[in-house]
Amino acid sequence: MARWSGCCRAWTLLGPCSGSFRPPAACRGFRSGGSQEQEWRRRNKTALSYVAAAAVGMLGLSYAAVPLYRLYCQATGLGGTAVTGHSSDNIESMQPIKDRIIKVTFNADVHSSLHWNFKPQQTEIYVVPGETALAFYKARNSTDKPVIGISTYNVVPFEAGQYFNKIQCFCFEEQRLNPHEEVDMPVFFFIDPEFADDPAMARVDTITLSYTFFEAKEGHKLPLPGYN
Repeated sequence: MARWSGCCRAWTLLGPCSGSFRPPAACRGFRSGGSQEQEWRRRNKTALSYVAAAAVGMLGLSYAAVPLYRLYCQATGLGGTAVTGHSSDNIESMQPIKDRIIKVTFNADVHSSLHWNFKPQQTEIYVVPGETALAFYKARNSTDKPVIGISTYNVVPFEAGQYFNKIQCFCFEEQRLNPHEEVDMPVFFFIDPEFADDPAMARVDTITLSYTFFEAKEGHKLPLPGYN
């Protein structure tokens, strides 16, 4: 019996899930009969109920996490998202780091569903941490009907996003352009002086600010950073 003890325990644990597996003769009397099988079926049903409930709960959390994650990224700079919501008091008290010059380049993309011409008005500018800067993008509706667009943005390298601060921009706001209308879109920003003290940023001398425009339905708005 000793040589089959491990096999008997395994067969007892597997129960009805073991398929066509038959226990060796030495194990035939190891189980207690129908009551044991009913008990395992009851436990299997309970386990399946827990799994189903957990799956539904995780699905609900995934939907709730999308806007929360976006707001978290905008507040912390995670994933290359620029930080927003800095007060004018902080800006006035900043001390520029004159010996750390950073090149900021600009990129523009348009989703295939939006028939706009969208591009930066400058390819690059040079700034220092602690100094404000102003850049412009230009958008033109090339269709014969009014179109509403909405934009998202990110910063590359991603790790620099926590130091790239926007004071004013056109992101996450609906932009309605009439047929063939063209507008200038300003971006007022600064790089936090702490950028110069971060060892991880020591080799970073170029930052790219990238916008992507999508078509938006009228009346639909994405949540703004710092607002409910």
